[in-house]
Amino acid sequence: MRQHAPRGQMAPHIPADVFQRAQATGQPVVIVVNDRPPAGVEWRRLLLPFAIAGATVAGGWGLVAALCFLLDAATHTFTVIAGAAGPIGVGGLTLKLARKH
Repeated sequence: MRQHAPRGQMAPHIPADVFQRAQATGQPVVIVVNDRPPAGVEWRRLLLPFAIAGATVAGGWGLVAALCFLLDAATHTFTVIAGAAGPIGVGGLTLKLARKH
């Protein structure tokens, strides 16, 4: 007679008379274990969606920060170029692009 139990678990106790009768007749012994899933939330199931959502939010904020940095660099570049160019005039109208400090 062979007993099969899931790894890490021991099979429940089999009464001696049942075991001896099974040995004598060659019949298998069927063990019914009433098992229910553990109560509460299974955190491993929720971890992946929260990890994906967190990565998306972090990436979004990173994209916003990079865009702000690029716009800041572009405005500084424009200010430097406009200050170096001086006033621009067309047909008597003069436009000064930047103030000198």
